[in-house]
Amino acid sequence: MITYWQQEEGKLVQKEESELNRRMKTWVDARMVTRDDIVELEEKFEIDGENILDILDPDELSRIEYNEDFDYTLTIMRLPVFSPGDDISYFCAPLGIITKGNWFITICWTDCEVLKDFAANRIRELTLNDFPAFTIRFMSRADLTYLRYLKELNRRATTIQNEMLRSVQNRELVQLLNIQKSLVYFTTSLKSNQMLLEKFRKTKLFKLDEEDVDWLDDVEIDNRQAMEMADTYTNIMAQMNDSFSSVLSNNLNIVMKTMTAWNLVLMMPTLVTSFFGANVPLPWSGETGWKWMGVVWVSVLCVLSAIMGWFMFMKHKFNTFEEKKKPVKLNQHRAARKEKKVIARVEKAADRYEKLEQRLEKEKIALEKAALSVVNKGKSLPEKAPVKVKTEEKKVPAPVKKEEESDDKKASGKGKAKSTNHKKKSSKKKTSRKKGNSSKK
Repeated sequence: MITYWQQEEGKLVQKEESELNRRMKTWVDARMVTRDDIVELEEKFEIDGENILDILDPDELSRIEYNEDFDYTLTIMRLPVFSPGDDISYFCAPLGIITKGNWFITICWTDCEVLKDFAANRIRELTLNDFPAFTIRFMSRADLTYLRYLKELNRRATTIQNEMLRSVQNRELVQLLNIQKSLVYFTTSLKSNQMLLEKFRKTKLFKLDEEDVDWLDDVEIDNRQAMEMADTYTNIMAQMNDSFSSVLSNNLNIVMKTMTAWNLVLMMPTLVTSFFGANVPLPWSGETGWKWMGVVWVSVLCVLSAIMGWFMFMKHKFNTFEEKKKPVKLNQHRAARKEKKVIARVEKAADRYEKLEQRLEKEKIALEKAALSVVNKGKSLPEKAPVKVKTEEKKVPAPVKKEEESDDKKASGKGKAKSTNHKKKSSKKKTSRKKGNSSKK
């Protein structure tokens, strides 16, 4: 299946071959390739058949090379794939990227989530005009999907572990084996992608800008983080398998112990009865007075075997298939219940958070589409002339100055009158003091 995509207003738009603009750069997406698609790619775009076979090989490692005969650059990287119908639901597949002129061709033998995200315009600030940046975006999206799938594998492993604590079955062991296989696939693919990133930085086939170099640094950090997570999860899975194998061997030892105890109990009656075969006469069979002694001896043997069984099973407790459980306090039991409830709530919250993220992405895409439609409508409408608004100027009445001046004069007159009265009183007091002094003399 081959589809053609071109970028318009920052979004990838699917087009038919007849509608393509040959001057613009085009992304040719070839997924789930058939024989007819291979022939079409070889004839239309002049791609080497050996390179196509390398891309369709599921075990092909990541690399970058230049084909001088057909004049194009080939980049192969490994992407994570999730298929719930298979036994191993998480595995990796190679993606071939061929850049030739205005054509950016991607070839993959299966469908994966990374290609779906590109086709659904879920990646921001995507530019098809810059082919090196476009390939780096593929690598960054692949690393993000690796990290998310690793978290899902760890969550599945924890649920299977909780089920195996209750009862160990073959189905659960097979599921753990499949998870371990997917982790091995992820580690090998991430290591090959790391080698590709180092070659991509050193190669001269692509001209990288400063932004491209920054993107490469971020992609390398994400890739290393995914490698470390995969290594830790593989170590945890190996230790888990060892611990469960030891548990199974311990249960087998307990079962064998009980079986040997039962054999010892039943050994005495079988020993006596097997001694007297068909050619040996039974005791007390000919004598008339001792015929009932056979019944007595058989009953005695049964009693002895019962005593021996009681001594071995009841006193020494050999019949316990499970280990003796230690008495658990009520507080510890409640704490264990609370921990289980908290773990269940955390898992539910994680599921809700993932659903909310998906809804938010859909709403953002819808809002962007609505904004683009509004902008397009605004461009199509004619510009209106600005409307002049008449403003009436209010006449402010002049302040009354005469009244203020008269009030000031009155206040000043009152102040002068008060000052004259004060001077007269002070002069009278001085004259009275002088008269009193003269009379004393």
